[in-house]
Amino acid sequence: MVEKELMYNYKVFLPTAGIGSRVKGQSNNLNKCLIGIDNKPVISHIVEKFHPKVSFVVALGYGGNYVKQYLEITYPERDFTFVHIDNFEGEGSGLGLTMNTCKDELQCPFVFISNDTIIEEELYFDELKYNWLGYSTIKAGNDYRSITIDDDGNVLSLNDKTPNSNDYSYIGICGIKDYKDFWKYMEEKNSLTMGESYGILRLLKNHNFNSFKFSWYDTGNKESLDSAKNKLKSKYQPNILEKDDEAIWFANNKTIKFSTDKKFISDRVKRTKALSYYVPKVIMYSDNFYSYKFIKGNVFSQEVTGKKFEYLLSWLDKFWVEKKLNKSEQDKFTSDCKKFYKDKTIDRVDLYFNKFYNKDSDEIINDNKLPRLDSLLSDIDWDYISNGKPVRFHGDLHFENILINETVNGIPFSLLDWRQNFNGEYEYGDIYYDFAKLYHGLIISHDFINKNFYNYTREMNYVYYDFHRKNTNMDCERILESYVIEKGYDWKKVKIMTSLIFLNIAGLHHYPYCHLLYYLGKSMLSEELK
Repeated sequence: MVEKELMYNYKVFLPTAGIGSRVKGQSNNLNKCLIGIDNKPVISHIVEKFHPKVSFVVALGYGGNYVKQYLEITYPERDFTFVHIDNFEGEGSGLGLTMNTCKDELQCPFVFISNDTIIEEELYFDELKYNWLGYSTIKAGNDYRSITIDDDGNVLSLNDKTPNSNDYSYIGICGIKDYKDFWKYMEEKNSLTMGESYGILRLLKNHNFNSFKFSWYDTGNKESLDSAKNKLKSKYQPNILEKDDEAIWFANNKTIKFSTDKKFISDRVKRTKALSYYVPKVIMYSDNFYSYKFIKGNVFSQEVTGKKFEYLLSWLDKFWVEKKLNKSEQDKFTSDCKKFYKDKTIDRVDLYFNKFYNKDSDEIINDNKLPRLDSLLSDIDWDYISNGKPVRFHGDLHFENILINETVNGIPFSLLDWRQNFNGEYEYGDIYYDFAKLYHGLIISHDFINKNFYNYTREMNYVYYDFHRKNTNMDCERILESYVIEKGYDWKKVKIMTSLIFLNIAGLHHYPYCHLLYYLGKSMLSEELK
């Protein structure tokens, strides 16, 4: 500890307490610093710009438990001090209060950085030798405070937000060397509403400030957030569709899985024992997160060909090991299948209707008159659907969850993002569900959805949808059908179950993709029940 203090005479202060009102609705009820950009949270883009041995002081408030877990899971080698801010919303709250609550941990020079500020430059330095402000050549306008600097880069003033300001933008990052005077000024009443700007303004009267220019991305409002997502998107990142209650991120050479459901996480971790060799080894986990070492390779969707798909199916032959059950176990498995397919479908459809204010009705879908969904569901022979085959299963087996390995010797594929259980069972599930998930991924391509290569419109009871499909995927569909039939399975059952999957996941995805999934599922189900 002494050596670290001697090498680095400063800390980094990162406030994450606020509710992020300007991006409300964009963060899936997470703290805004956990919004994903290029498949990793904003806070990772910030933390990784600093040397691994620099200490952080992190203020926690709204969604603070998730922020703390994420940092501990992702960066166990880094030094974080967490300060809980009780009053992070409403009267009396604000950045000034947050800072003053944390000042005991910041009795040294420190770097302040907003939790919505992403920069391209690294901040690797051993010592904070002077005060400085970070700026961007983006004009401040009415959105940001601005700074005025002289020809030598000295800061002359930090200015209020002003309409049509042509000065450079202050970007919410600064170095405070004269911390004792700063904290003295922050004790004054006006600091509570102004935050770090108040202390800077007071320091500027008696202390010099240098300036540093940064390549800056603001993630603090919807427009700038969308811009940052587009500009910072890597070409070869996997296509992961966002959900309200879970996420997958890649940071610090790890894959990190998040869920709001604690049992979901614990069950996922528990299932790795039954799936060892085929799935990555979990290295750390907490209530809402687990992580495993990042595996280099391409997801199958990026390299799919008919020949490779045939090879994948032959490899999965070894994965789908049948579980021999006695009569009582088989009866229970059949009952589990019915609950998993029928009961879950009804619950998930209700979720979709309630979440997106839709209702069950007779509809004209792509020029075909279809009855209410509850009528279609009542026509399903659930005993037929529930007559499954117990095997070691994955549970979400689409191409984005199948990795073609580059680094794991002798193992051609790694299976990712496995289902946590099959109606409470960890060791086995229905092979038909894996077939249906494969088929679902052959119909809907995540990369096409991310590119908005689909349409959905509705007027009264007239619904129209369409979506792009890859020719290769349609070739693979025929290969999958042949495989299923040759192995003695029922292809019609696979198609019915795939339609149920689309209905099940409609309520879990964003608008308008949710409606495409629902009406695709309803249309497929109607067609297969004819």
